[in-house]
Amino acid sequence: MSEAEDFLRVAHAAREAAAELAPLARAPKDAALRAVADALVARTEEIVEANALDVAAARESGTPETMIDRLRLDRERVAAIADAVREVADLPDPVGEVVRGGTLPNGLELRQIRVPLGVVGIIYEGRPNVTVDAAALCLKSGNAVLLRGSSSAYRSNTVLVKVMQDALAGTHVPAGAVQLVPGTTRDSVKHLMRARGLVDVLIPRGGASLINSVVEESTVPVIETGVGNCHVYVDADADLDLAMEILVNAKTQRPSVCNAAETLLVHAAVADEFVPAALARLAKEGVTVHGDERVASYGAAVVPATEEDFGEEYLSLDIAAAVVDTLEDAVAHIRRYGSAHTDAIVTRSQKAARRFVSLVDSAAVAVNASTRFTDGAEFGFGAEIGISTQKLHARGPMGLPELTSTKWVYTGDGHLRTSSGTVIAGA
Repeated sequence: MSEAEDFLRVAHAAREAAAELAPLARAPKDAALRAVADALVARTEEIVEANALDVAAARESGTPETMIDRLRLDRERVAAIADAVREVADLPDPVGEVVRGGTLPNGLELRQIRVPLGVVGIIYEGRPNVTVDAAALCLKSGNAVLLRGSSSAYRSNTVLVKVMQDALAGTHVPAGAVQLVPGTTRDSVKHLMRARGLVDVLIPRGGASLINSVVEESTVPVIETGVGNCHVYVDADADLDLAMEILVNAKTQRPSVCNAAETLLVHAAVADEFVPAALARLAKEGVTVHGDERVASYGAAVVPATEEDFGEEYLSLDIAAAVVDTLEDAVAHIRRYGSAHTDAIVTRSQKAARRFVSLVDSAAVAVNASTRFTDGAEFGFGAEIGISTQKLHARGPMGLPELTSTKWVYTGDGHLRTSSGTVIAGA
């Protein structure tokens, strides 16, 4: 059987499973998720053994240790993955929630309710824990899922999906609701991206090149996630001590994630005081500053910034920095170079804060707080499938409700629409 035929087989299986899964109540879905969690724990050794082969292959091919660490699974990490599945089971079920509704003047009862998207395709890099996390979130929201992880984790993902399918086989949730896209070649990704009619939506999780490739080549609707060129703007009216703590936290608390700060903008009115102190503090934290000419004038260690630096998602202990003359200049910089993920202002001025919030067109805007809070768990959603930087359907951290669509249901009593208005049949 060819790779294309293999893909169609699993895609059709997911489509059929989605139809069975959509009407299920919360209880059987939660029971299925808990069965998956138990199975992951029970089959930990099998999972770890498969993962060890992936890790060995990655190390032999010269993969950096930071990436190998993202790939690696051990008993503790498998247990944490199982715990995360149980946490998803405990979350409220969004399916069937009434978004809005009421009774129309003609007596029709109208409701807009949440329904599953159908078949969700996830394309992601590196971490095999995403295989289980994504599957759990999709199942909880009533969706079947097609998973396409990186080739470096193919053995791990194959076993993880088999464990989940075996666990689901003993529940009311169809085992076909979780499928691994066959193959490790680029063609297998293309099959998923071109499966319009079989797949309802694609969600890419990874770096800019992956996301851009999926957006540009897919015929299936795409929800863009993840790329974060996040800014911290220190306003003329900022509390500079507070600004320093927010900057350091946003940049260094976990620099390899999409909500870490990648650019510092400082108002010229406070630059003489703030920039030298910030350069010293960032150097102490091991951060390399890529600055414009005005920032570079405050420190010999500043690396001259290029145009590319200001558009970079470093995901490392590097930050771009510039001095701006006005709040509007800061906003213009963010609009030019930012990724519409998260941008922060530090200021004591309510007027400046309101102005910044109204002008910055990003999924999340922080006022006197670190960019690191843009996260589903931090927002109280319990879990997230990713952080959307687009404007259609879902924006910001995507929890369970963002994995649903809606349908309109209206109920009458023999209501008929005529040229003269509504009549009730038999009345």
